[in-house]
Amino acid sequence: MKTESRGKPETEERLVAAAVQLFSRKWYGTVSVAEICRAAGLSNGVFYRYFDSKETLFKLILGRVLDQIRLAVEGVQGATPRDRIRTFAETIIRFSEEHPDLVSVFREGQYRHIEYERRLGVIYIHALGTCLGREIGVPEYLYALGGLRFCAIARAFGHAQVDVQATCDILTDGLFRGLAFDAAKVFGGTATPLPLPLEESARDRLLRSGRRLFGEKGFFETNIHEITGGADLSVGAFYTYFDSKETFYAELIERVGHDVRAFISRNLANPDAGPPNALELELRGLWLWVVYLSIDKWCYNIVREAEFILPQAVRQYYGAFAAGYRKRPAPYRVVATAPGIDEGTAIEYLMGIAHYLGIKTAFDESPANARTLVEGIGGYLSRGLSEFLA
Repeated sequence: MKTESRGKPETEERLVAAAVQLFSRKWYGTVSVAEICRAAGLSNGVFYRYFDSKETLFKLILGRVLDQIRLAVEGVQGATPRDRIRTFAETIIRFSEEHPDLVSVFREGQYRHIEYERRLGVIYIHALGTCLGREIGVPEYLYALGGLRFCAIARAFGHAQVDVQATCDILTDGLFRGLAFDAAKVFGGTATPLPLPLEESARDRLLRSGRRLFGEKGFFETNIHEITGGADLSVGAFYTYFDSKETFYAELIERVGHDVRAFISRNLANPDAGPPNALELELRGLWLWVVYLSIDKWCYNIVREAEFILPQAVRQYYGAFAAGYRKRPAPYRVVATAPGIDEGTAIEYLMGIAHYLGIKTAFDESPANARTLVEGIGGYLSRGLSEFLA
C-alpha cells in the first residue's frame, strides 16, 4: 500500500502529464480543470489538493520547461567555440523534436505570460555566452536565437523543411556574407502609410471592430455582439458576411498579413539613398516591421493568439512572407550571398529573427532601442558569429 508521501507526487504528476497533453493540443482557455482530471483519471476534488487554480498548474509546467531547457543547453560541450556553438544549435533543434508537447505549451505560455519568455532569454543568453567565452547582448541573442528557435519549431512541427547543417552554417557565418550596410538606406526617408478608405463597407467595419477587440481582449473573450456593436451593425449583419467567428478570425489574419506585407513593400525603396544591396533590403524590411508594429498595436496579439486557435491560417500567414522572399530578383535572394545554403532554411531563419524582434519591441516595451537592435543584427547577418569562433 502506498503511503501519502509516495502517492502525492504520483498523483500530482498524473495531473501535470494530463495538462501537458491537453494544453499542447488545445488553447489554454478551452481546457477546463474537469477535463484535466478526466484525462488523469482523477476526481475534480483531487485537483485542488495540489493546485489552487488551472493557472498555477500552467505556470508550474512553464517553469519545468525552463528547467529542462537550462539543463540541456548548459551541458553543451566542445573543444572550440565553433564546436560548442554547433552543438548548442543542434541541442535546441533536438529538444524541440523530442519534446514538441512541451514546446507547444511554452509557446502559448510565452504569449500569455511574457515573463517566462524573458526568463528563457536569460537562460539562452547565459548559455550562448558560455559557448562563446564572452558576454553577449540582445542583438547577438536575437540573431542567434531568433532564427535558431524559429527553425527548430518549424522543423519539429513540420511547418517547413529545415536543414540542420544549413541552420548551423547561418548561425556561424551569416547569410549576407561580405556585405556592409549604409544606415541611410536602412533607416532614412519617410514611410507612406497604407491608403485609408473614405467610406467603409459593412464588412470592413466588422473587420476593423474585430481587429481592435481581438487585439485588446483576445478571441475567446470577445463575442459577436461586441464585434457588431463596435461596427454599429446588427448580429444578423455579421452572418451575412461570415459563417462563424472562426471564419471571421481567419479573414482577419489574412488581412493583417496583407497589410504588413503591403506596408513593407510600399516603403522598401528609399529614393533619396539609392538602390540597396541585399543586406540593406533585409534590414530595411526589419525596420519597417518595427515601425508597423508601432502603428498597428493589435497586429501581433492577433497573429500570436491565432497560432493556437487557427494554426493553418497562421501557417498561410507565414507562407505568404516566405513566398515573397522567393519572388525577389536574383541579386536579392539569400542564395546569392550565401551559396550552398538551403534557401528554405534561410527564409525560416530570417522570419525567426523578425518574429523575435517583434516580441522584443511589441511586448518588451523597448521600441526606443529598436534601431540599435536592427543595426546589431545587420552586423551578424553579414558575418554570423564567426569573429568569436577562432
